[in-house]
Amino acid sequence: MRPYRLTASAQADLIDIFAWTHENFGEQARLRYEALVVTALRDIAAAPERVGSIERPELGEGVRSWHLHLSRDRGRTASGIVRRPRHFLIYRQESDVVAIGRALYDGMELSRHLTPDTSWD
Repeated sequence: MRPYRLTASAQADLIDIFAWTHENFGEQARLRYEALVVTALRDIAAAPERVGSIERPELGEGVRSWHLHLSRDRGRTASGIVRRPRHFLIYRQESDVVAIGRALYDGMELSRHLTPDTSWD
């Protein structure tokens, strides 16, 4: 598995997602969603071009997306599974590391949150 790193934007996205989940669905739901995100991060770090990932050339060279529902079965916890995950990770491979640029709600218009000029720092 390759290492991965979260950009500041991805970190902020995840903090917001987890806080919203906790506020609206409670601690156990947040913990399930956190486990799902960690599973998804490991999945794409293990195989960035795995089946199910989508190339996103409109967002920049080498940019791909991975919907959390693709990691759902592997993200099961003792308290259950996230039934309907609604987020995806936007990422690209940078030499020997997978950079996670954003974690976005699947109903968002991508081009409003990430463009080819967006910094991946």
